[in-house]
Amino acid sequence: MPVIKILPHPEYCPQGTEINAPAGTSICEALLDNNINIEHACDMSAACTTCHVIVREGFRSLNEMEETEEDLLDRAWGLEPDSRLSCQAFVAKQDLVIEIPRYTINHAKENH
Repeated sequence: MPVIKILPHPEYCPQGTEINAPAGTSICEALLDNNINIEHACDMSAACTTCHVIVREGFRSLNEMEETEEDLLDRAWGLEPDSRLSCQAFVAKQDLVIEIPRYTINHAKENH
């Protein structure tokens, strides 16, 4: 079973951690199943950017990005070339290293 290493995030995962995720599971589902409560304002329907992650290792093993995800990512805070919406990125057989950006578009709107 692939391992997802989550780099430290002050709110969601202060120490960082590693979790196991079955192939075919979205990164978002894997995080939520392991009590890492990443924001997902649209309930994983690819309608927002709150579940944005940066895939530091294993990016090429993920499913291809669809146009809807590409368009939404343009609005994500801290966008990088290896950014994905975690609700749309599905784990394959390779281990991953991900970083959850410090802020989301919701944080900016709510003045967190």
